[in-house]
Amino acid sequence: MMKRVCVVGIQGLPPNYGGFETLVSELVNHKSKHIIYKVFCSLPAYTRRLSSFKGNILSYVNLNANGISSILYDVICMSRSFHSDAILILGTSGAIFIPVLRLFYSRKIIVNIDGAEWRRQKWSRGAQFYLRLSEMLAVYFSHTIIADNQAIVKYIEKRYRKRAVLIEYGGDQAFPVSNPEYFKEYCFADKPYAITICRIEPENNIDIILSIGGAEGILPIVIVGNWSASVYGKDLYRRYSNKEGIILLDAIYDIMRLNFLRSNACLYIHGHSAGGTNPSLVEAMNLGLPIVAFDCIYNRETTENACLYWSNSLDLLEQIRTSKDQLKSIGERMKEIAKRRYTWDRITRLYEKLY
Repeated sequence: MMKRVCVVGIQGLPPNYGGFETLVSELVNHKSKHIIYKVFCSLPAYTRRLSSFKGNILSYVNLNANGISSILYDVICMSRSFHSDAILILGTSGAIFIPVLRLFYSRKIIVNIDGAEWRRQKWSRGAQFYLRLSEMLAVYFSHTIIADNQAIVKYIEKRYRKRAVLIEYGGDQAFPVSNPEYFKEYCFADKPYAITICRIEPENNIDIILSIGGAEGILPIVIVGNWSASVYGKDLYRRYSNKEGIILLDAIYDIMRLNFLRSNACLYIHGHSAGGTNPSLVEAMNLGLPIVAFDCIYNRETTENACLYWSNSLDLLEQIRTSKDQLKSIGERMKEIAKRRYTWDRITRLYEKLY
C-alpha cells in the first residue's frame, strides 16, 4: 500500500547546502516503491519552481526556512500535512505547533530533534529558552523521536524519560574524485594536506585548528567553511588567511569539487563538539580518511572510540604527528565502520520502518 509522507523543516529539493537537505535527498534516492514524499520548500530559496523531484511532490511556502521565520515556516508546512500518512519533521523550530497538530492529526508524527541545539554558544538566552521549550514539546507530543547519535538517545532518556530511535546519517554519497582540471584549480592538492569542512562556529574549535597551522612537521591544513557568515568567522579569516601552512576556502557547494578536496587529503581534522553525528565526519570516514577528532562523546560514539582524539592544540599537534602506518590503519578502520553503519540504504530502511 502506498504511503504518503510529508517532510517539514528543510529549505527544499533539489538540495542546497545542509545536512537535513542531504538527508531528504538521499531518502528520496533510496526509497521503496510504496513511499511517496511531499517535501515543503522555501520559495525564496529557489529561482526555478519545480512541481516534483524524482517523482515526489514539492510544495512551496513563501517564507525563508532559516532564522526566526523558520518557526512560522514549519508551522505552515505542518498545517498543510493533514492528508498524509506520516509527517517527518526535521528539527524543532516549529515544535510549538506539535501539541495542536496532535489534536487534529491521528497519524504518525516523527521528529528528528537534531541534537541538543539549545546548547550552542551562538544563541541568545531567549533563543536558548525557546529551543529548550521546542525540544520538550517535540519529545512529549510526537509519536516518535529520532536521534542521530547514541549520546542524544541517552540524553533524551535521562532528561525526559522517553525512548528515542537511533538513526544516523549516511556517508556513501562521498566518493573519490581525481580530475586534472581540479588539480590546476587547487594547486596545493598534488601534495599531502589535512582538511576540515565545517560551519565556522566556536563549537567547531576552528581557532584551535588554525593555531597549529605552520608548525614544524605539520601538513598544510585546508579549511572549507562559511567565513563571511559571522563576526567570528571574519575575524579568524583576517588573522589567518595569509599564514603559512593554512589554506582557507569559502564554502563549496559543488559536490564534485568537495569530493575532490576530501578524497585527495591525507587526514581529516574534525573539530565539532556539539550536535550529534556529523555528516562531514561520516563522509570522511566513508572515504577511508584517518580521523583526528575533537574529544567529545558524540565523536567517540560515531567513530566507535577507534580514531585519534584531541582537546587542545598540544593534543592536536601530537595526534597529527602520528606515524603514517598508524594513520593508514585508522583510515581503514574508519571505512569499515562507515560501510557497516553509515550507508544510505541502511538509513533509508530505518526511516521507512517508522512510517
